[in-house]
Amino acid sequence: MNNLQVIERNNERVLTTQQLADVYETEIRNISNNFNNNKERFIEGKHYFCLQGDDLRTFKRDSYDIGIAPNVNKLYLWTERGANRHCKILDTDKAWEQFDNLEETYFKVKQQKPSCIEDVLIESLKEMKDLRLQVNRANNIALEAKEEVETIKDIVSLDSTSWRTDTHQLIARIAKKQGGFEHINMLRTESYELLNKRFGVDLHRRLINKRRKMAEEGVSESKREKVNNLDVIQDDKKLIEGYVSIIKDMALKYGISDLSKN
Repeated sequence: MNNLQVIERNNERVLTTQQLADVYETEIRNISNNFNNNKERFIEGKHYFCLQGDDLRTFKRDSYDIGIAPNVNKLYLWTERGANRHCKILDTDKAWEQFDNLEETYFKVKQQKPSCIEDVLIESLKEMKDLRLQVNRANNIALEAKEEVETIKDIVSLDSTSWRTDTHQLIARIAKKQGGFEHINMLRTESYELLNKRFGVDLHRRLINKRRKMAEEGVSESKREKVNNLDVIQDDKKLIEGYVSIIKDMALKYGISDLSKN
């Protein structure tokens, strides 16, 4: 992730299809196929840029050493929103984890440092400095309160309609509070173990059976390997409702929000 070649287009950071595939640990053809099958979900200029002709030649000549083949006549560059859209379509734990990392590192806009004049004024005028500190403190409190309200709304509104996206977002928040997104897999495992215990199921066994059935139906091995515990949960409405309930409980357990305040 830290070795990503930084590429910019129209003053915003973008990724090539190759970079996106590498980060999400999938194949280029999966990215291309998902785009071709869901073109109505992507808007040029918002989710991606398509370089051809003179634009592509200029890009090759003036920009980055990213190994673009000489015979390439079309190049897609994916924005942060485009990377997010591909993450939702792939819907794998690895893609979600890596997009969170991209959002926090590669796409994160660095705050501008205050001007030298402002620094001089702040240092020379003690009252202004104190006032600024008070304003910042008040802004931080207001921001924390807003985030708390939004989190409460997310937990309360969490249901079985968009459960995969919503539960992942809550798990990501828990992981961030625990110290970093590397905790996501541990939290996923905890949620699956709680589901097994609370509902008397064996997700691992169901996953094996699901893959075996797919094999009998002629589904390719690569597609079978992509099936995960969330796909098993998807097959059972009661498990979906149970999983949603468990993620709500975990959000409270790890102090993401205290619903009793609402």
